[in-house]
Amino acid sequence: MSQRGNRKTQVGVVVSDKMDKTVVVRVSHLVKHPVYNKYIKRSVKYKAHDTDNSCKTGDRVLIVETRPLSKDKRWKVRQIIDRVE
Repeated sequence: MSQRGNRKTQVGVVVSDKMDKTVVVRVSHLVKHPVYNKYIKRSVKYKAHDTDNSCKTGDRVLIVETRPLSKDKRWKVRQIIDRVE
């Protein structure tokens, strides 16, 4: 299998699956406060392409960076890590 460069991957939780073939994924990470040295949870939301509409809200997914698919979509769902019942 040939690989086209090194693509960024992120793990996040599906927040919305209301669009057709698109899911909104929230990716969270911890950042240390510069003065108080406490860790703060920061999150970013990405729109990701879900080819067969298999993701549901609450699923943990692995998304991979890809070419622009629409105005907001630059990520694709590679695999579903945890399904929610």
